[in-house]
Amino acid sequence: MKWVKHGLCHLLAHRTLELCPDYQNMEDFMYSIPERFAAGEGTVVYKGRNELRKMTYGGLDLVVKSFHRPNLINRFVYGVFRPSKAKRSYDHARMYQEIGVGTPAPVGYLNVRKGLLFDRSYYVTLASTCPYVYNDLFYQHFDYADEVVRTVGRVTAVLHEHGYAHKDYGRGNILFQKTDKGVRIEIVDLNRMYIGPIDMRKGCKNFERLPATPHMHRLLAEEYAAVRGFDAEECFKLMQAFRSTQPGKINDLY
Repeated sequence: MKWVKHGLCHLLAHRTLELCPDYQNMEDFMYSIPERFAAGEGTVVYKGRNELRKMTYGGLDLVVKSFHRPNLINRFVYGVFRPSKAKRSYDHARMYQEIGVGTPAPVGYLNVRKGLLFDRSYYVTLASTCPYVYNDLFYQHFDYADEVVRTVGRVTAVLHEHGYAHKDYGRGNILFQKTDKGVRIEIVDLNRMYIGPIDMRKGCKNFERLPATPHMHRLLAEEYAAVRGFDAEECFKLMQAFRSTQPGKINDLY
């Protein structure tokens, strides 16, 4: 099917596209995403406030995230003043790539605006090859579980050293896999990011949404402290203290 990039839909809705340099040949696909979603194309991975679908195009396995339409006030704000969630996700993913932190390879984003009002935005990445999420550590046996936890502590420290803190650093947003070179993690859902100085206390607080046993907290603290030059015991105490304030810690195996 030939997807129409120009015509009536573009008279009614202005579309803004940005593509990663490696994927300039994806322009036609990107412009056609709203119509593909409307036609039910792809496999739904998650559907809630936002929707994720797996799609294939040009031999590439992709994940397309459609962000929900904001309320009327925010439609004006996003339409004129603020970058969309899709743009923030894309920009943050490029920042992660620059410092060597894993995240699914960004392809690009599309904003759709109707007049001065923002409508929807879409963020596209290559599909991750990581088969597991952090939360699986509590439901499956991994003989390399300690290595996964250490890697999370080390990679988080790298992010914080560069002044980046994921603001939704939860059990479902850290993917991992075992490779010949060790454990690889990829971090997803990047639209909410703190950017600025991160001291020991603020850094340890960033782990508060991750469930962890005392042993896991010890590993996280040791790796985090080693990278950042902090005291490991103090980091351990802070991580446990901040985690204890979180409601519903059903997976913390204390």
